[in-house]
Amino acid sequence: MSHDATNWAIQRRGLKPTTKIVLWHLCDRFNPDFGCFPSQDRLAHDCEISRSTLNEHLDRLEAEHLLRRVPRIDPVTKRQLPTRYILGFEEAFAPHDPEPCPETGHGFLPFGHDAETAPENATIPTELVEPSPEIAHGNPEEPVSGLCPDPCPENAESRVRNPDTNLVREPLSKPVKEEEDAQAREAEFDRFFAELLAALGFAANATLPAWWQGWPARTHVRRWIDDIGLSQKRIIEVALESRSDHPNPPDGPKALDRFMERAVQRDAQTAIATAKSQKAKRRRKREDPPRLSDDEKAAFYAKMVNADGFLPVSAINNSIRDLMLVRGLVTPERLRMRGVR
Repeated sequence: MSHDATNWAIQRRGLKPTTKIVLWHLCDRFNPDFGCFPSQDRLAHDCEISRSTLNEHLDRLEAEHLLRRVPRIDPVTKRQLPTRYILGFEEAFAPHDPEPCPETGHGFLPFGHDAETAPENATIPTELVEPSPEIAHGNPEEPVSGLCPDPCPENAESRVRNPDTNLVREPLSKPVKEEEDAQAREAEFDRFFAELLAALGFAANATLPAWWQGWPARTHVRRWIDDIGLSQKRIIEVALESRSDHPNPPDGPKALDRFMERAVQRDAQTAIATAKSQKAKRRRKREDPPRLSDDEKAAFYAKMVNADGFLPVSAINNSIRDLMLVRGLVTPERLRMRGVR
């Protein structure tokens, strides 16, 4: 933390409130010896905004020439590192779009000057010529492409392409669409994470405990979706159920692992029981024979009464007897002969 840096941020005028908050938190993360390079998750959490909103305000600050972003790559693993933010008060600061020399069209004008007020023979500062220690960019003697550093378009080995051969190409819509989809998914997860915190009892504007801050907490919550298989709606329901046993908000997402695992087990048992019940219903439906109508019952038992075979007395009840008599299938005398009263 640097008080000089935060004081510099406070003195900037003409910025929107949220943009100024982003600048202040950047200055709060500034280290006079090492610089400023917070992760986007950390910066978005400090400013209490989403990453997409954060990038909009960073673009605005860079357009106002208050900061410059320098991407960093690990020289060994080639993985992207947190961006280095060069703030406007640093000696090595220069905007991305420095003005060229009006006489030759080359070079840089010092920040804060225009073509009329620039000193004669203005050149790029030494700090900006030296390469970044993380990615080795910036040194004209060591171009990234490995080709000749001479930018003359007539030179065949130049890393600058000849404008006459730079054909117009169709825009790459697929990568743009994928990036937009990723941003939409990130915004949706931000909304879900805020809803989860509300279900757990955290106030909307309250400062979260350390266990719920930053990317580790969000990664742990994502595992409930990716590894355990719970939906966002089910996670919110389980979070609300956990409040009945533990009214206070839990100390981090790990404290909810047991509730989430039990919910998965209950859901699996419910699904198995439902499947068994439906299967049993289908089996009974197949096995149950169709019921006989009254006419079919009367004809069946009348045939037994009129025959000379053995007829148990208990086989003919009063309902069956009345059905046979009403339809005239048997006579009362035949029923008495067969022992039916």
